[in-house]
Amino acid sequence: MRRVLPYILITLTGFIFLGRLFYLQIVDDSMAVLSQNNAIKVEYDYPQRGYIFDRNGELLVSNQPSYDVMAIPREVEPFDTLELSTLLNITPERLGKRLDKAKIYSPRLPSVIVPQLTKEEYAYFQEKLRKYEGFYIQKRSSRDYQIDYGANFLGYISEANNAEINNNPYYQAGDLIGRQGVEKQYEDILRGTKGVKYIQKDRFNREIGSYKEGVYDTLPVKGKDITLTIDAELQAYGEQLMKNKRGGIVAIEPQTGEILSLVSAPSYDPDLLVGRKRSKNFNKLWYDTIAKPLYDRSLQAMYPPGSPFKTMTALIALQENVIGTKERIDCHHGFSYGRASRMKCHSHPSPLSMSPAIAHSCNAYFGKVYRRIIEKFDSPQAGMDAWHDHLASFGLGDFLGNDLPVGQPGRIPDAEYYNNWYPDNRWQATYTLSNGIGQGEVATTPIQLANMTATIANRGWYYTPHILKKIDEEPIQNKKYTTKNITTIDPENFEPIIEGMFGVYEYGTAKFAQIPGVEICGKTGTAENYTKINGERTQLTDHSIFVAFAPKDDPKIALAVFVENGYWGARYGGRIASLMIEKHIKGEITRTDLEVWILSHSLEEEYANPLSGKPFPINDGKKISGQIEEKIKS
Repeated sequence: MRRVLPYILITLTGFIFLGRLFYLQIVDDSMAVLSQNNAIKVEYDYPQRGYIFDRNGELLVSNQPSYDVMAIPREVEPFDTLELSTLLNITPERLGKRLDKAKIYSPRLPSVIVPQLTKEEYAYFQEKLRKYEGFYIQKRSSRDYQIDYGANFLGYISEANNAEINNNPYYQAGDLIGRQGVEKQYEDILRGTKGVKYIQKDRFNREIGSYKEGVYDTLPVKGKDITLTIDAELQAYGEQLMKNKRGGIVAIEPQTGEILSLVSAPSYDPDLLVGRKRSKNFNKLWYDTIAKPLYDRSLQAMYPPGSPFKTMTALIALQENVIGTKERIDCHHGFSYGRASRMKCHSHPSPLSMSPAIAHSCNAYFGKVYRRIIEKFDSPQAGMDAWHDHLASFGLGDFLGNDLPVGQPGRIPDAEYYNNWYPDNRWQATYTLSNGIGQGEVATTPIQLANMTATIANRGWYYTPHILKKIDEEPIQNKKYTTKNITTIDPENFEPIIEGMFGVYEYGTAKFAQIPGVEICGKTGTAENYTKINGERTQLTDHSIFVAFAPKDDPKIALAVFVENGYWGARYGGRIASLMIEKHIKGEITRTDLEVWILSHSLEEEYANPLSGKPFPINDGKKISGQIEEKIKS
């Protein structure tokens, strides 16, 4: 039997191979088409990419024709290099490098030599094309932006790279793919499906008609149109207000989780990344490492949330029953704790109960309340974990799960975080006291803070923020964005916090930014800001932060505003928040004094100071390059 077994295995293997060969060559001849051999030429018919609309039906992105100069290296015959490079407006050296690269990729397959000719360039080149054997024109469509804003959430398209081609058989060399924003997130929906034509060639490489009478040919399928949740008018206004400033604005419709505006400043005109100028313009944007226009601050920048975080401290304190709404706490320009440690505070009435403490943004009140939260439990570790879990239910400290391709988790520390800091786990509430006022180790992104505000407006629930509203006029069905997320805080505990936020506009830190006829609930914030200059940690002017929602009892908008180096919260953040709310609710601006102030003030000098190499004032001249000084007179 042992002698016969090898012969049986050899015979069986032979039959398997013969059977497979018979199937491929006789039964299923589709592989003959897909092999792209010498006798068959494959031509692709590229579909129109789906249009992009805003929530009100305004067209944001459409298409325009573009033309790629393609070449099949093995079919290219000797030609006048200087003439062709002149026609294509590239150097002979660059033309040679692209042809060499095409040969390396594949001598038999087409490669893009010059992408995205305009209609005018195509018309001129078409007249001369017959002279250049092996070259042909591939028609595609490129994006046509109807607006000059919104680049951070729209994204752009560019050629698929080798890794993308290798990972996805749909893409070929020269194909365009979505980058950043919704172009990337919804690439599969927007791109459509390419049409394919198989053309038979004779032994002289001449085209003689469709392969098998076109049985394998397919028609292109247009990409699906999408409608975004973005309000284009509000988005444009937000970007206008953030001109000559850095930071972000995120506005959300609380009742739906739909993102109304997603402003990142500075930004750029999305049309810069269209056509042959794309590569040059992209390099300029990419290498601007100071302003970072390609960096989406609304989704990626992690800032200390500052005083808006006091609302979270208050909510957790009520839920854990460590304080009542009527209990008043003294503030003597702050309070002392530990050994020579003191949390400072500004001038305001004292003592204060919870709602006025929010309105006046008392550090002492919330520092003491935070300490009670942590110390309620048997150990600081248990207290910290309980605090962390409450905050996590608001979507803080983790990726929100929104439908955008970039983001950051923020940071909400837990017990393990501090156990790694302190040996033998020897730490207590006073070590982490700054967390209670939104400083310390806490960090949030603008979208997280906007969602937190929307959750307060809803009295304890939120829908995951999202930017897609419809696909081909069909509302989204993804349960991720239509299922309520419920926090760990009981609904009744939100009312005193909302009253305190209402007080911010009525008698508190943002009284001057009231909007007639609109009941706004808000919270100012100021966060310390540091950088390294020549290897030394140097303080810069504080960040201006503001969160708000309106109207108070039927919220239509919730937003967070971060203005880097804007100093106290109401100065820039409060004014911008009020204007955005009025624009959304009223459709017009009546507080033109606020608008004029914001539009006429620039922070570019503030951003340039650290680069000057000289001492510079911060925080209205209260400090000079980190050194305590007398306030500078303007």
